[in-house]
Amino acid sequence: MTSASTNVLIRLIERNPSISGAEIASELVPPPQFEHASFESYRPDPDFPSQQEALDRLGEFAAVWRAQRPGGFFSRNRKPKAELPGVYLDGGFGVGKTHLLAALWHIAPGPKYFGTFIEYTALVGALGYVPALQLLSGARLICIDEFELDDPGDTMLMTRFLGELMAGGTRVAATSNTPPNALGEGRFAAADFLREIHALSANFQTHRIDGLDYRRRDTEGHAEALPDTADVTRTAEALASRGHLVSLDGFDELIAHLATVHPAKYIKLIDGVEIIALEGVHELNDQNAALRLVAFIDRVYDAEVPIVASGIPLDEVFDGEMMAGGYRKKYLRAMSRMIALTTGELPPHD
Repeated sequence: MTSASTNVLIRLIERNPSISGAEIASELVPPPQFEHASFESYRPDPDFPSQQEALDRLGEFAAVWRAQRPGGFFSRNRKPKAELPGVYLDGGFGVGKTHLLAALWHIAPGPKYFGTFIEYTALVGALGYVPALQLLSGARLICIDEFELDDPGDTMLMTRFLGELMAGGTRVAATSNTPPNALGEGRFAAADFLREIHALSANFQTHRIDGLDYRRRDTEGHAEALPDTADVTRTAEALASRGHLVSLDGFDELIAHLATVHPAKYIKLIDGVEIIALEGVHELNDQNAALRLVAFIDRVYDAEVPIVASGIPLDEVFDGEMMAGGYRKKYLRAMSRMIALTTGELPPHD
C-alpha cells in the first residue's frame, strides 16, 4: 500500500501529467526489478553457452571502469585491452539481456542513463533534439534496451543522436529482441542493426544470446479476463476498499486518452497506481492506437502494476494484419507482458 492510497477509485483518463526534461532524465534508470542486478547474480543457462559468453563480454566492456577504481584489479596488475565504445546484445525474449544491461549500468560511473529505445525517442520528441542532446551530453554510459529498427525515421534520429554522444566520449550498450528459431523475423539481428546504423557500426561489437523465453515458459495460455464489466467494477471497488489505489477506465476511453498524452509522460500517468482496471477490452484495428498501447504496457510492466480487465484477453487485442506486419516483434513482446500482468505473477524478465 502506498501513501497515495485512497478508498476512491481514480480514472487515468482524468490525469494530464506534465513532465520536465530533468524528470524524464531522472526516470532513465533500470526498472525496479533490476535495482540490484549484477554480473554475479546473473545465472547463465549451461545449455546455452552464449549466455556465459555474453556475461564475459560485458565484463570485458566494464573492465575500463573497474580499472579506474582505486585498488581495482586492473589498476594493480594490467591495463584492460582497448574496447570499442559500443556493445550490442542480440537475442530472443527472456534470455537475460536486460539483467546484463542493468548490471553494466550499475558498474558504470555517472552520469549514466538507462532506458528503452522508445523512451529515448520520446525524450527527443518531448524536449527537442538539441535540448535532449545537451541533457545527456557528458554521460559515461547510455544503455538502450530493445533497440528498434522498424521505423526508419527513428532509426536515423537515434543514429545521429548516439553519434554525437559517442563523439563526446559516451559509451553505448544496446539490446534488441530477435525471436529465436523464427526465420524471416530476424530483421532485428545484429547484421541488420549494423547495416541500419552504418555510420556507427564500426564502433559496436555484437554478441548473440540464445536461450529460453522465461515469460513464455512460466506464463502460458492467455491473459486473464473477467466475464463482464460488472465484475471489473466490483473487483476494482473491493480492492479500493482495502486501501489500494485503483484506476478504473473503459478500454476505448483509455486508448483515446493515450493519444493526448506524450509517451514520455506515460510513467507519470500511472504514478502511485497499484492496480489498473479496464472495462470492455476488444480487438484494435488502428495501428497507431496499438503502438500507443504497447508503449503504455511497457511502462505498466516496468512499474509492476497488475491489470484486471473484462472483454477479450488483452493479449488478443492486436488484429491479424498487425501480427503479420512489420511491428510484429513489438506486439509479441506486449502480448507476453500483458499475460504476465493479468495472471497475478510477474515472471523473470529479460
